[in-house]
Amino acid sequence: MSQHDPKQFVYLVDASIYIFRAWFTMPDTLTNDDGDPVNAVMGFADFLLNFLERETPEYMACAFDKSLSMSYRNEIYPDYKANRDPAPPELKRQFEYCRELVRAAGIAEFASERYEADDIIGTLSHNMRQHGLNSCIITGDKDLTQLLEPSDAWWEYAKNKRMKRNDVMEQFGVYPEQIADLLALAGDSVDNIPGIPGIGMKTAAHILKKFGTLENALANAEQVGTMKFRGAKRAQVLLQEHQDTARLSKQLTEIAHDKSMPTEQAALLRKPHCTESLDSLFNRLGFGNFRRNRWQKVLSQ
Repeated sequence: MSQHDPKQFVYLVDASIYIFRAWFTMPDTLTNDDGDPVNAVMGFADFLLNFLERETPEYMACAFDKSLSMSYRNEIYPDYKANRDPAPPELKRQFEYCRELVRAAGIAEFASERYEADDIIGTLSHNMRQHGLNSCIITGDKDLTQLLEPSDAWWEYAKNKRMKRNDVMEQFGVYPEQIADLLALAGDSVDNIPGIPGIGMKTAAHILKKFGTLENALANAEQVGTMKFRGAKRAQVLLQEHQDTARLSKQLTEIAHDKSMPTEQAALLRKPHCTESLDSLFNRLGFGNFRRNRWQKVLSQ
């Protein structure tokens, strides 16, 4: 049973996470009639179908990452996400299938050469808030907790882990509006963001609890050494030595505003599905009758 009122929320899905998860967990022996792998799109389709069946959202959008090396963050810091291998052609093909599926199901979908899915979700969340809609962000990415206003929710759907504003404080030791500063101080190995070497999440949280923001901490770095936590003196030195790195990291951890995203509420309203487009896609993917029938049933409700 849903814990959200679908009429008060816009559901913003970080689609790429669920596609990658399916790519790594579902066997690559799942292929269509041409022998092309369909494991990632099949896993994503099952996730999306279960979600639609459970939540019946009225407003919804899926955000996709288009490139690992083309975002504006790579212009600021060329090594951003350089630790990740580029997506192979067979996965890129499945990304396009996933976008096609979302469109055929009547759900808004967005991707950008310059901005990442996080930025798209952040922008849409902000834009829909102007219309009185709270956001439920479907993701497994901790970075997106920085978007949470008091009535919003972060939901790792696969693990059914939900966080609201106070849960973020409980887990990370800071409030959502401090998450970008936390990651700027501690770094983020997942995205290859340097942070300040030698400062971890716990130390960063101690510093932000006292100073509130990264800039305030940097401006008062000499006071860090007098704080009551282990390694405070060393943290002060590190903070003073690596101010530029911390500021650069903040540019990478902060979610940006993508002005190309729609501002009108109707843009995220679910539309009627297109049976013809779905049938065509399911034929190319080699989906069997069981999956087809479930999709038709759920989308016709």
